[in-house]
Amino acid sequence: MLKLRLSRGGTKKRPVYKVVVADSRFARDGRFIEKVGFFNPLLPKEKKERVGLEAERIKYWLGQGAKPTTRVARILGENELMPMPANGNNPIKAVPKKERNKKEEDNKEAPKAEAAPKAEAAPKAEAAPKAEAAPAEEKK
Repeated sequence: MLKLRLSRGGTKKRPVYKVVVADSRFARDGRFIEKVGFFNPLLPKEKKERVGLEAERIKYWLGQGAKPTTRVARILGENELMPMPANGNNPIKAVPKKERNKKEEDNKEAPKAEAAPKAEAAPKAEAAPKAEAAPAEEKK
């Protein structure tokens, strides 16, 4: 199966990626069919030197059935070569631990506070139907 994916280059702590078409069985940085662009994550997002893509070749390979990886799909979506993919799941792990603990405490306190008014309202609600049912029986 053909994939459009990133192949890492550069030195330690200074990555530079090639956007390549490769068979999914090949190693990440190994053999590839064609280089169709580059991506430099160290540059600011505003600079156009951050991403370089060969639009015609990418469209050709997409037409041949190549599937982009999630990161490449985002890059292609930002450059309007394909529709922008839907945002993925943002798990709670992405929130710093201190903030996570505060939210958990707030969530534990909130249901208890909400449960008390519901408990008080429930007996009143149950009493009202019984009161209504009793006069109906008397009328018969």
